[in-house]
Amino acid sequence: MNALKSATASPWTPLHNRVFRMMWIASIVSNIGSWMHEVGAGWLMTSLAPSPLMVALVQAATTAPVFLLALPAGALADIVDRRRYLIASQMWMMLIAATLGILTLSGMTTATVLLVFTFALGIGTAMMMPAWGAVTPELIPRSELHAAIALNSMGMNIARSVGPALAGLIVATAGPGMVFILNAVSFLAVLAALRIWQRAPAQSQLPAERVAGAVRAGLRYARHSPALRAVLVRGAAFFVFASASWALLPLIVRHHLNSGPSTYGVFLACLGLGAIAGALLLPRINLRISRDHIVAGATVLYAVAMLALAHSGNVYAAGSAMLVTGVAWISVVSSLMTAAQTALPGWVRARGLALFWVVFMGGMAAGSALWGQIATWIGIPYALTAAAISALLGILATQSFRIGRHDVADLSPSIYWPSPTLTDDAASDRGPVMVTVEYRIDPDKQHEFTRVMQHMHRIRRRDGAYMWELFNDIDDPYRIVECFMVESWLEHLRQHERVTVADQDIIEQTRAFHLGDELPKVTHLLAARR
Repeated sequence: MNALKSATASPWTPLHNRVFRMMWIASIVSNIGSWMHEVGAGWLMTSLAPSPLMVALVQAATTAPVFLLALPAGALADIVDRRRYLIASQMWMMLIAATLGILTLSGMTTATVLLVFTFALGIGTAMMMPAWGAVTPELIPRSELHAAIALNSMGMNIARSVGPALAGLIVATAGPGMVFILNAVSFLAVLAALRIWQRAPAQSQLPAERVAGAVRAGLRYARHSPALRAVLVRGAAFFVFASASWALLPLIVRHHLNSGPSTYGVFLACLGLGAIAGALLLPRINLRISRDHIVAGATVLYAVAMLALAHSGNVYAAGSAMLVTGVAWISVVSSLMTAAQTALPGWVRARGLALFWVVFMGGMAAGSALWGQIATWIGIPYALTAAAISALLGILATQSFRIGRHDVADLSPSIYWPSPTLTDDAASDRGPVMVTVEYRIDPDKQHEFTRVMQHMHRIRRRDGAYMWELFNDIDDPYRIVECFMVESWLEHLRQHERVTVADQDIIEQTRAFHLGDELPKVTHLLAARR
């Protein structure tokens, strides 16, 4: 047991997996290219159209597709082969970056062309992110998930530290066009890693979901999954307030510290170093402290760092605050991401992670605008102070949303619930379908049975039902009927495939109340043709 804990506590344990190691290294290379592109695009726009609005639109063109397309992208990543999907998205981004590089080197890039190609690259990023996050649990054991997510976060911060510095050197010597070309080359590393990964084929015998239906299923799952809902609420309560230090940092450097871009770069490097240090410490801390306490403690640490940044008055104190900010930031983000991963079964994982990215991006974007406006009214130090206090109040407001309770739930598929058959194959996509389950329950135990059935309510609604109810027979006090409705027969068959091992335990609890040797009677009713 101690040996297992020691192995799990090591932050480097996931790198023993060859495929994960290759994809981790490839993602660092690709992220360095992406950060280089951001710097190159921003610098190029200052030459093509040097207005603040046009420069700001470069950042908007990068992030807007992620916010707008994350959920459809997650649906696609859940209904097609993720490996092929990732290969397609990487090839799209490589083509866009290479074309932009050629146009720029040829002197043909205008401000509009730059924005269009940057937006197209953002579309590729939006399509890739949910699928990339959903791949991690397929590569490593569950016990190493927290360390793997911390390593992924650490890799992003390494890229954030290295990419802008490299881009500055290349722009100065060869121009922005070469930065775009090198960004295109960086995608080859991910393509090479994906070729090594031999993903096991999907086991479902049913046709793939349609995109619109898959999006609805993802939203329905989030609505009826307390575990995922808790992650999204806790994330929103953190990102909206944490965005203040990210949004106001350039103004702090310029106006309060009277310094220049070199200091700003050093501060970003300090943040990256803090994040790397936090990633190395997190696996061991996670063995001793619950995830809820990690998020709460790291949020307090982040708030203290914001206060120090607001009232430091000198570069050294502000730099130290950025180091602490990096540690706290990765602790919260990594813990929330791990909680999201462990709350999602494989069939809906990319869609759930897409919702997390929507909360992440939306919270950061809305928070940046909010705290920027507040800073214009009351000043930067007071705005950061208000954000820090609000972050602390957010802990109190969301403390009932627990994210550390779900690691023990086994969300692997269960074959426990046998699929029914339909004699008319042509009717497989007809609906709606009503399913009734008749129980014989001792009247003295019906109150306890009803309480357990609320878990069944969440399972049915989460996995596809749009209506669920429990009925008592007024003529037979022993008879209780569970009734739920699904959009189509095909969607009901998907319900059977979505049952997890954890769901099986709940089903067995409900059946333990049933009187008699026979199983509860199940009836399937298909809507009549009109």
